Amino acid sequence: MNAERLRKIMEYSDTNREDMLAKVKSFYSFAGMNRDKEVLNIMQIVRPSFQKKGYLVFEMPFADEEIGALCYKGDGLGYIVLNTSLPKVNVNFAVCHELYHVFFQKHVFRTKIEFANEHYYEYEEEYAANLFAGMLLMPEDSFRFMYRKFREESANDEKETLLRLMSYYEAPYMAVLIRSYELRLPEEETISKALLNTEKKQIREKLNDLWLDDRILDATKKDDYKHLEAAVEHFGKECVRDAYIKERTLQKVLLNMRALYAGIKGE
Repeated sequence: MNAERLRKIMEYSDTNREDMLAKVKSFYSFAGMNRDKEVLNIMQIVRPSFQKKGYLVFEMPFADEEIGALCYKGDGLGYIVLNTSLPKVNVNFAVCHELYHVFFQKHVFRTKIEFANEHYYEYEEEYAANLFAGMLLMPEDSFRFMYRKFREESANDEKETLLRLMSYYEAPYMAVLIRSYELRLPEEETISKALLNTEKKQIREKLNDLWLDDRILDATKKDDYKHLEAAVEHFGKECVRDAYIKERTLQKVLLNMRALYAGIKGE
């Protein structure tokens, strides 16, 4: 991330803030949530909402750590696969990012790959999805309050404040920094290179110094594949029983799934 790109993000946020607030409010209404409260377990909240929209969400460790998520929408169900080879904070942000695409994206997609790198911000729909994700993970009233609280506890140290917020919301460092500047919370309008160029090793060391849980920087390696295969097999057996498909067809589907799974994991 550099200062020029951050300025572009800020400009987009300023221009589209009201529209995106309306979308966040719409999602909260859909999910039966109070939009003034932070979401303590984002996956638990969004998974049923995705299902209502015809998408299954599951987590799986990829061999390729450049990929954040894989998305597919067919004639029936859609699928969103989150890469748990990435840190927990990135997975949390990714699922909120995909939520925007499913609920609000103007152009329908059949397949989509989200990359976990700086180029994530270069297209308008990606700007929009990231703005939405930041607002959902870090609600404004809550974030303002916690920013002031943590800044006081950090003796006005800006980086330490951001790291406390990162730990509290379990959101990526850069997403927290962007949210802070979107809400014009830092006293200094000029963003220092020290804030922009903070490395993961430095973040982990500082989290440990502050007695905060650095496991949010670790990959969870959570793997939902067994649940997915069990669901497909259960549904397939019902189809075999009702003579919609043959047992041979079901076994072929399961073999193809296992081969794809092994390829994604790099086995």
